[in-house]
Amino acid sequence: MSEVIRITPEVAIPVAELEFRASRASGPGGQGVNTTDSRVELRFDLAGSPSLTDEAKELAVRRLGPRLDSGGVLRVVAQAQRSQLANRRAAVERFAELLAAALATPKARRPTRPSRAAAARRVETKRRRSTTKRLRERPRRPDDD
Repeated sequence: MSEVIRITPEVAIPVAELEFRASRASGPGGQGVNTTDSRVELRFDLAGSPSLTDEAKELAVRRLGPRLDSGGVLRVVAQAQRSQLANRRAAVERFAELLAAALATPKARRPTRPSRAAAARRVETKRRRSTTKRLRERPRRPDDD
């Protein structure tokens, strides 16, 4: 694995800031499941990270809120693979995706208006529908008014 994990073009997290823990994975795996520590838990101290600016930390804490523990630590667990190395890679990949999504700035919405032709089509459709419904009504007799 590389020494830094590139999150965005501006943000990179050194691997030294990540803490990895291995434990036994649950689920199928044959005889090896009881002897190998293939489940990997990645922990990242978001609140105390020197790699992120205060603004980035604030944004990430706000967006990742439910995924953080009380100390501001992000936990990512991977146990889908049988090998610890594969689970470690999967955890790092998921961590990078989560953090990148949390730090992404949403694209600003530019207000638009329907074209004149689209507005005319809408009005014409409404007029046709109105006519159709009016034709379904019971005919009025002149003396009902």
